[in-house]
Amino acid sequence: IFQSTMDTEVVLQLTARSKRNRIEDRFIDALRQLEGGYAFIALTNDKLIGARDPWGLRPLVLGALEDGSPVLCSETCALDAIGASFVRNIEAGEVVVIDKNGVESLTPFPSGHASPCVFEYVYFARPDSIMHGQSVYDTRRRFGRILASESHVDADLVCPVPDGGNPAALGYAEASSIPFGFGIIRNHYVGRTFIQPTQTGRQRSISRKHAPNRAILEGKRVVLVDDSIVRGNTSQRIVQMIRDAGASEIHFRVASPPIKHPDFYGIDMPSKEELIASSMSIEQMKRYLKVDSLAFISLPGFYEALGAGKRNDSAPQFADHCFTGDYPTRLVDRDHDMSSKEQQLSLLDD
Repeated sequence: IFQSTMDTEVVLQLTARSKRNRIEDRFIDALRQLEGGYAFIALTNDKLIGARDPWGLRPLVLGALEDGSPVLCSETCALDAIGASFVRNIEAGEVVVIDKNGVESLTPFPSGHASPCVFEYVYFARPDSIMHGQSVYDTRRRFGRILASESHVDADLVCPVPDGGNPAALGYAEASSIPFGFGIIRNHYVGRTFIQPTQTGRQRSISRKHAPNRAILEGKRVVLVDDSIVRGNTSQRIVQMIRDAGASEIHFRVASPPIKHPDFYGIDMPSKEELIASSMSIEQMKRYLKVDSLAFISLPGFYEALGAGKRNDSAPQFADHCFTGDYPTRLVDRDHDMSSKEQQLSLLDD
């Protein structure tokens, strides 16, 4: 019965099968059968419906056009693009129904502990967005400042891996008093590499995506700053590119803690086995990347940059499962897949 390969169509099918009368009730009925992270916007002939998952993992905001007409989008930067103003965040577990009478707020799910996905601040959100009252750009800049205080090294140049590493590298340069420079020039016509489906595609994109700025790299001790390391493929090739451009030393600094666990909430992230930090120590990663030193921001330092204070281990302020393995929800699909594999193995054993 499915007409596409999009997971979103599951919601349409569940909505269509619901026995409720009003479209918003049918939609909510479908959402009750989901577990995980989402931010949905549905459009009917006369209504606009928005919904955010009960944990607030994915962002959703309400804005207004100059004439007062309400709009929904995932980030505030989208409001800026159409000349709309920010009204408020859609709360975790909230459903809003917009029609000719205005905006109606529904809270059909039990109130729980809001836990926004921290990877929005690391990578996915645009730096000019405001998330939960915080500038994404300023937050990433604080990552760099704290990273510099935790892992200073004598160097001649702080160089970002563009574009994700730009704010953190600027913060690192400010805190360390080391000059900032664009030692890597990015081709903006190539998309993000870690979500490419194949290794060959990722390597081809890396080669087209970055070029060294030899004039400022040659003979320099370089602090290379990136927002994260996922598989390590991109990082390894970039390090070699900078080395080939004449850098005398390369000190890699990462503005997020090591990513040791996959995401199951809509980010197309590799399996645990493919994540470099899940199978290698810092020293092993340093040798693999062929850098002179390697350091990641600490988890306490990361939370400090987020303005969240000390991490609440019993109820974390953010969904930081990629770093800690502390998932905010049951991993229904993963557990089902593991159970199926175990049953298959037990049958083979018999």
